[in-house]
Amino acid sequence: MDRIRRLLRAATDSDEKLRVALREILEDLGMTVQDLAKKADISPSTLYKIINEERSPSLEVLRKIILAIREVEGLKSGNFIALIATRRVLDEVVVERSIQIGDETARVREYPAATVEDAIVAAIRAERDGAVAIVCAPIVSPTIERILDIPIATIVPKDSVNEAIKLAARKSNA
Repeated sequence: MDRIRRLLRAATDSDEKLRVALREILEDLGMTVQDLAKKADISPSTLYKIINEERSPSLEVLRKIILAIREVEGLKSGNFIALIATRRVLDEVVVERSIQIGDETARVREYPAATVEDAIVAAIRAERDGAVAIVCAPIVSPTIERILDIPIATIVPKDSVNEAIKLAARKSNA
């Protein structure tokens, strides 16, 4: 994801920084202008002009370039939401394996985590895998939000918290 972030930062800074970043990314990936143009489904002359001349890419062309780079890196954008939780929660609580978002269906991909560190690593892995969003526990969501560039939703288990309090109260009276 570093290449994509570098490209996006460069694109927002200036056309010159974008040209430099694209040249470096092509070199890093061992690709030619023709290779990337074919992968991005844009004309080689368009990409050549962006890299070597004073031409700014349209938003559509920039999106195509980013998707092509992600694909080359093995990071195809997935239509899935990452769920980071303990194995028990994933096995016993989670029922839905897909969710309807407008006209599209997004899969739910599970990432088990036993520790806070596991959850942070899982979140980074999920973003690299192409997750469109992440659902995780409140103990890690503030940290993950600072690290990643995709939306984060926090699990708020009201019912399970209330049930746990009742159970603790029953046990304390026993």
